[in-house]
Amino acid sequence: MLKEFKEFAVKGNVLDLAVAVIMGNAFSPIVTSLVNDVIMPPIGAVLSRVDFKELYVSLSRQSFPTLAAAKAAGVAVIAYGNFVNTVINFLIVAFVMFLLVRQVNRLHKPQPAAAPVARECTYCFNQIPIRATRCPHCTSQLQPV
Repeated sequence: MLKEFKEFAVKGNVLDLAVAVIMGNAFSPIVTSLVNDVIMPPIGAVLSRVDFKELYVSLSRQSFPTLAAAKAAGVAVIAYGNFVNTVINFLIVAFVMFLLVRQVNRLHKPQPAAAPVARECTYCFNQIPIRATRCPHCTSQLQPV
């Protein structure tokens, strides 16, 4: 069983997956910073100085100046601003992964189709070498290719 596990763990697909998970974890804080520190502030400025992290709905009838104040008071809130930031994070990561896969697919050249080595006899329909002028099965005379 240990030998089987070792074979499974050393397979290329498992190693590729492990590298992808590690790179994804390393890439996540960069995207989060990009969204929180670069993308959302200008959008918030255009939308009347709104900080998306502070957008919330209080589930009580009380009003609070900030999300932190509502949470400190122990009020249940729906922090939809954080959700908007998370969705934008996801869209950026998905777009970057799309671009990455697209570039890898461009670099991976398709293999040229192999030249045919056999053809079908027009009389007996058996496979014969492509350059044959007589069928070895029915001895029919064939047109050269």
